Amino acid sequence: MPTDTHHQIALTLVPGVGSILIRQLISYCGSATDVFRSPLARLMKVPGIGDVTARAILRSAVLAEAEQVVKQLEKLGATALFYTDKAYPARLKTLYDAPALLYFQGTGNLNTPRTIGVVGTRQATDYGRRITSEIIEAVAPYGISVISGLAYGIDIAAHRASLVNSLPTIGVMASGLDIIYPAVHQKTAGEMLAQGGLLTENRPGTKPDAHLFPARNRIIAGLSDAVIVIEAAAKGGALITAEYANNYHREVFAVPGQLNQAFSAGCNKLIRENKAQIYTSPKDIIEALNWDRPINQAGEPVFQKNIAPALPVNITEEESQLLALLRQSVDFHIDELSWKSQIPMGRLAALLLTLEFQGFVRSLPGKKYSVVYI
Repeated sequence: MPTDTHHQIALTLVPGVGSILIRQLISYCGSATDVFRSPLARLMKVPGIGDVTARAILRSAVLAEAEQVVKQLEKLGATALFYTDKAYPARLKTLYDAPALLYFQGTGNLNTPRTIGVVGTRQATDYGRRITSEIIEAVAPYGISVISGLAYGIDIAAHRASLVNSLPTIGVMASGLDIIYPAVHQKTAGEMLAQGGLLTENRPGTKPDAHLFPARNRIIAGLSDAVIVIEAAAKGGALITAEYANNYHREVFAVPGQLNQAFSAGCNKLIRENKAQIYTSPKDIIEALNWDRPINQAGEPVFQKNIAPALPVNITEEESQLLALLRQSVDFHIDELSWKSQIPMGRLAALLLTLEFQGFVRSLPGKKYSVVYI
């Protein structure tokens, strides 16, 4: 009998059904299994699902295809992670374009308290590789996970430096788990399984076609508390990752390079356009992410508890609404705050900054916020 995992995988195999529609279907039907048990008329009532898509969902061939994927995963010792699963990366759950399903092979934890993404050119220089190793060695005492894309150049340098420093490292792939690309990184990928793992949204057997790499880059950005661009050309995958990171309200750092050097152009451009903070030393990253503070059992930074001043008489209705919302949890991601408060992102950022200046709110790593005044 097909399990819920079979049905979850099957949903991703239905032509025309992407992650947004999958969430819509689950919201209306309750579970992936219930989607396939729903009558045609009910499926057609789900927004975005028409007659053609509804009939495609109910085709038995999709479940048979999912059964083959399950067998491939068992052979690889890999798992499928649906967005409702506890092991699914929490950092991705709030993102509008996050994959509904991920495939993971390895022993690592995808929800470690501290992560960085390290990206850059495939044609890394000695300088770039040296800076990559220095950064990872410097932040190793903070117990981070390192996210990258297993590609030539800066990516593989980041993975190998992580292994040397006994740090978990996750390789996000643009292919299926059974196709290591480039193949020369097979040995490193195998070592990563015992000290992190490999992650992809693509089913086994998927070849690393060009259009899959930008999609892969969004996962790297989403998994990272901060993305560090080491070396990059004026155009390329590293800058796409940085763009996603900015859209997801992640911290972005760029290592400045020599003028007139092709693989310094991208980093210098990010800094010039205020799309990245300039990286000058590991201290920049540590202070920006509050890693210099002790953490509690949940891995959250512990701040000194000061008594906040009384709320001003002239506090606005929106500010009062935000403070009331923030008191409901230890912290909130800015995306979740915007969704729950229905305050546009630009306006919300300004309100949070005002409240932070007043001493009522503090910013946390990963664009999270907590209330000081209780």
